[in-house]
Amino acid sequence: MSLHRYRSHTCGALREEHVGELVRVSGWCHRIRDHGGVLFIDLRDHYGMLQCVADPDSPAFKAVEQVRSEWCVRIDGKVRRRPDGTTNADLPTGMVEIFITELEVLGPAGELPLQVFGDQQYPEDTRLKYRFLDLRREKLHQNIMTRGAVVDAMRRRMKGQGFFEFQTPILTASSPEGARDFLVPSRIHPGKFYALPQAPQQYKQLIMMAGFDRYFQIAPCFRDEDPRADRLPGEFYQLDLEMSFVEQEDVFAAVEPVITGIFEEFGGGKPVTKNWPRIPYAESMTKYGTDKPDLRNPLVMQDVSDIMRGSGFKVFARILEEPKNRVWAIPAPGGGSRAFCDRMNSWAQGEGQPGLGYVMWKEGAGAGPVANNIGPEKTEAIRQQLGLKDGDACFFVAGDPAKFVKFAGLARTKVGEDLNLIDKERFELAWIVDFPMFEYNEDEKKVDFSHNPFSMPQGGLEALKTQDPTTIKAFQYDIACNGFEIASGGIRNHRPEAMVKAFEIAGYGEKDVIERFGGMYRAFQYGAPPHGGMAAGVDRIVMLLCGTANLREISLFPMNQQALDVLMGAPSDVTPKQLRELHIRLNVQE
Repeated sequence: MSLHRYRSHTCGALREEHVGELVRVSGWCHRIRDHGGVLFIDLRDHYGMLQCVADPDSPAFKAVEQVRSEWCVRIDGKVRRRPDGTTNADLPTGMVEIFITELEVLGPAGELPLQVFGDQQYPEDTRLKYRFLDLRREKLHQNIMTRGAVVDAMRRRMKGQGFFEFQTPILTASSPEGARDFLVPSRIHPGKFYALPQAPQQYKQLIMMAGFDRYFQIAPCFRDEDPRADRLPGEFYQLDLEMSFVEQEDVFAAVEPVITGIFEEFGGGKPVTKNWPRIPYAESMTKYGTDKPDLRNPLVMQDVSDIMRGSGFKVFARILEEPKNRVWAIPAPGGGSRAFCDRMNSWAQGEGQPGLGYVMWKEGAGAGPVANNIGPEKTEAIRQQLGLKDGDACFFVAGDPAKFVKFAGLARTKVGEDLNLIDKERFELAWIVDFPMFEYNEDEKKVDFSHNPFSMPQGGLEALKTQDPTTIKAFQYDIACNGFEIASGGIRNHRPEAMVKAFEIAGYGEKDVIERFGGMYRAFQYGAPPHGGMAAGVDRIVMLLCGTANLREISLFPMNQQALDVLMGAPSDVTPKQLRELHIRLNVQE
């Protein structure tokens, strides 16, 4: 029989039933071992790993002696059972090996800048510059395959929920959504620019205006933001969706099973929240100090202002004379040692805080400077309110909650991590609801949108006309998972007069609205259905499922921290001719 030019089987396919067959395989030399004159090649391809053997009697021995790590080769040989005691139960092909009769080098490899075999750490720029080698490594290869499977599952589940997939334009108009746009100069219209979409927000709402009912897409989004570990520079993907004739509950009912299902399918058997709690934004901030709480951490902060008011502890008593100021307590079960409290205190100073007051309980009484100042009665009241016992401690943050809330959240996380209270082996999901529609911008002394300007205010036009803007909540919600925001959405404001009023409060006139969102504003005049939706971060969800803290571990060709593509050399200079065609002159500051 004649064999295929490169392979009759993949490296992962051979089993005991193939013993005795003449086969052909191709792949990369993962590892080459010399056992007293007998040469072993672990041959690797996308599908698996296979042991190949040559001894000095083998006609291919000379050729095998030449090859090195990561050479790409074709091997012919006979499948045989591995000798007793040399089988490898961890490998699907671990019962067999190939005795090499012929070897052809398909692509030799030079000196390797990074080893594929093993788990060595390399500098990030080395990994990204030689990403094609990095991607041959098992963990990364696996992550990329997981990503593809997750996207497939998202599509399957969305279609199962009656959603239809659409593609929206990549070249669009610049939008004032907050983050910066990537601009694309127009050759045909001198001096004008397209923008890459930060999200398909307006298009998906227009699809609802057009009567399509349930839209989704795995949408690329582009934002010219400074990179962070949990946000890729430049581009990212989201599972984007929108639905017509729905209220908030309908969106939740459609999305929750999709996301829960993905975490159950790919979460490696870790428990996943069944019925997601609904946590109002304000409650999330006071209990957890963040709007994306890690609910694997059992600690809940409490307001102890009433106990501290007029107490013997002058610092807190004075702070509480201001009506908006509060004192919050962070419980620390098992943290009642001087060493731990001192460690937390110096950590707080490292975070730019004056320190962290604490009480620790032993032998039925509170100890430490704060306890001595407020006295046994108030110390006992705090212990009871927080449900603490001997061997526990609690820490205090005081002042204007708007200013200290972020630090309080970090402190809660730090206590939870240092005392090993966080169960890392689970996925805790929750809806964060009732986001504020507006916030007061201290610097510019004006009211801004807090979140998405297109959200429907709770109470509609009436609320916009009669309520203090900073008290208006929006039908705006996020999904939090293990301390990450993985999705965000809202019910949209589909009444033109309410849309104009909302923008007016944030300092935009009707003219601005028409200029910036003309298409959508026009669409709202012609029978707009109530609609809402959300977008979930594909990259972030895959990151959580793969158990990595960095998005670059789940993307094929990411940029580095400086937003440079070191593999392709982007961004790059362009020729004077290209610039002339685009009617652009550069003005680069030296």
